[in-house]
Amino acid sequence: MTLDATDASFENDVLVRSDTLPVVVDLWAPWCGPCKALSPIIERVVESTGGAVELVKVNVDENPRVAQSFQVQSIPAVFAIKDRKIVDNFIGALGEAAVREFVDRLLPAPSEAEKLVAAGDEVSLRRALELEPDLPDAVVALAEILVARGEPTEALNLLARIPDTGEARRVAARARLAIAGTPVSPEDGQGSDVELERHLDALLERVKTDDEARQELVDLLETMDPSDPRRERYRRALASRLF
Repeated sequence: MTLDATDASFENDVLVRSDTLPVVVDLWAPWCGPCKALSPIIERVVESTGGAVELVKVNVDENPRVAQSFQVQSIPAVFAIKDRKIVDNFIGALGEAAVREFVDRLLPAPSEAEKLVAAGDEVSLRRALELEPDLPDAVVALAEILVARGEPTEALNLLARIPDTGEARRVAARARLAIAGTPVSPEDGQGSDVELERHLDALLERVKTDDEARQELVDLLETMDPSDPRRERYRRALASRLF
């Protein structure tokens, strides 16, 4: 989310916030062509940090005090603020690679646990969880390994440590289906797309009165490719049966 700061709100929107995380301040004006070129790039790059860095935009025509405080003579002018101090800056419309390098320099160095998660093997993941027991990426990655190895109950116990996310739901669905002995795709032994649809149709007939059938149907849909049109079709069908 991009915030538009003003002369009046700058202290709270930028300085106070920078006590918590890095804030990128983009000084721009509506008449500035390079500003328009930079804007979507910097927004996209900051958004890709997942909230680790925030972006604040300031229209210098409407907020001259902010512009004066940075002593800018040309725009776009971009400043990185941390702990109420300027830690980096650039002038002009840079390309996406350069902007990404600028933003990446503001990110905290990965922890030892995060480095272990990047390795991806079971030993590394278990060591990461010894260091940070509730590290979501480590929990999901290890749970996926456990499901593939035929240990779905341990996977579900592990996933219970972390908040619900799309990836956690997908792995949990696979684990529950494994416990129930339900293959989740043709590759997993379902047989064919036709057989999968027949199974989904059969479950759909039972969902109103059978909690286990409803959970199995929900789990099967969770494991399907998001681009598969059947996923949304069966979700709508499920909603119509229940409501």
